[in-house]
Amino acid sequence: MSFRLIGAEAACGTSVGAASTFGGATNVRLFNSGSTNRLVTVANSADGTIGTCTLADGEVTIIKKDKTDQIFAAHAEILGAPVIWS
Repeated sequence: MSFRLIGAEAACGTSVGAASTFGGATNVRLFNSGSTNRLVTVANSADGTIGTCTLADGEVTIIKKDKTDQIFAAHAEILGAPVIWS
């Protein structure tokens, strides 16, 4: 898996009101920096939930989303960074 970072890593917001589009990125690398499983939510621009998943402690994944979709998590231990495949 090879990708290029296109923005800074930041803690995810913990509510839909604090969610981020990560600069309109369509791929976001997520990392659970904590020691507890955490729920991640993807919401549309109208704040409606599209889907959820759980990241295990230490897990890394890449979420594909639309440019206007937002990501937030159950805890700020979830860190996100916008990426593109290279």
